[in-house]
Amino acid sequence: MAKILMYSTRFCPYCVRAEQLLHSKGVNIDEKIMIDQDHEQMRIMMERSKRRTVPQIFIDDYHVGGFDDLKALDEAGDLEPLLAK
Repeated sequence: MAKILMYSTRFCPYCVRAEQLLHSKGVNIDEKIMIDQDHEQMRIMMERSKRRTVPQIFIDDYHVGGFDDLKALDEAGDLEPLLAK
């Protein structure tokens, strides 16, 4: 299975929805980094993703983006092949 990393905050409804979507596919998030508790990780997230919002989801080294991007990937049928790697 692919490794899933998600940058998140404590109060993020889109993060919860992203996690629920991934759980519905039978996968867990391997690493969740809470950027509201670690500002250095926030800087790293912005550098890696070129975005300032959460969630930012990475499947292996592939940057998916946020919840809307994850959902679009799923609706296009492209999420499960990424998860199966």
